Amino acid sequence: MNSWVRPVARIAAALSLWACSQTQEPASSKPSVTPEQAAVQPQPQSTGQIETAVVDFKPIQPELVLVGKVAYGEDRYSKISSPLQGRVVEVRAKLGDRVEAGATLLVIDSSDITAAYSEFVKEASELEYSTRAQELAKELFATKALALKDLKQAENDLIKARAGFRRAKERLLSLRIPAQELEKPLAQQRITSRFEMKSPLTGTVVERAVTPGQSVGSDAGQVLFTVADLDRLQVVADVYERDLALVKVSQVGRINVEAYPGSDFASVVASIGDVVDPNTRTIKVRAWVDNRDQRLKPEMFARLRLDVGDATPFLTIPKEAVVEIDGKHFVYVVDTPQHYEKREVLVSNVSSGQVRILEGLTSGQRIVIKGAVLVKGQEAR
Repeated sequence: MNSWVRPVARIAAALSLWACSQTQEPASSKPSVTPEQAAVQPQPQSTGQIETAVVDFKPIQPELVLVGKVAYGEDRYSKISSPLQGRVVEVRAKLGDRVEAGATLLVIDSSDITAAYSEFVKEASELEYSTRAQELAKELFATKALALKDLKQAENDLIKARAGFRRAKERLLSLRIPAQELEKPLAQQRITSRFEMKSPLTGTVVERAVTPGQSVGSDAGQVLFTVADLDRLQVVADVYERDLALVKVSQVGRINVEAYPGSDFASVVASIGDVVDPNTRTIKVRAWVDNRDQRLKPEMFARLRLDVGDATPFLTIPKEAVVEIDGKHFVYVVDTPQHYEKREVLVSNVSSGQVRILEGLTSGQRIVIKGAVLVKGQEAR
């Protein structure tokens, strides 16, 4: 090997060792973070999942959110059962049909009507006979042709006949025989064994449990049709005792359901219950909601939102920015782009997605508003 090559090799080796010594740092030179410190140093790969924002005052409309469900209006639906026994000979309404009040839903052939009408005719004849007998007895008693005890007997017979006629008439009325038909003379009455069951209100047939040829009874628990007015529904929600004073009858609110996220349905509080549920410590609140577009369905879960005060500027932050540790609430204040300070705060709910800061932060501070859970996890490590 040439004599000049050896010095060059030595120089190259020395330069390589010097470069390695400049790029390596002792492990002891890295800053240490102890569990007692309120700041954390996030990993670089988490930076893209963390968002920050400056805390500021915002006008917030305080609202009370009550959880409940959509229901039929208390006086806007009817479960219809047969008042008599018989066989269904005709069904005129189908599921989903729109029916008017007084429209015939089905026709039943019933021997109950035949028996009740026969009793009515008998009692009507008895009443007519007793009425004439009492009038004749009065005339005879006036001419001293009849004893007083016989007059009293005729009067008692008339009282009994009137009572029997009234019972027979009420029985027919309970079987839905029109009262105007019973007011006609017997020769003009047109009463048959056919009974037409009619809808008591205008609405939609939402349940049907009957078919032609079926035998039905007079059991009120055997519901044949349910007719409901779907144009106007109610939301039945629960309010806790502590919030009861914030709810008033005729108070305007908004309804939200999961089926239509972001949509509000106007509502008005209709009634507030008088009884506290001993298990949940809540009171029932009912609110009317317009449903002419038929988008809301009974039994849907719903949230009733009520404004409970004037819009006031509050120091508010997203609820996602707050983490709870051992019953206390914390946020992460930005010291530097890669350094966060854990700060305890006192908060109060103002809406489903926002909380009000009562203590712990001031306007103008920058905090983590998204990814606080990631920062918390890095702090734990």
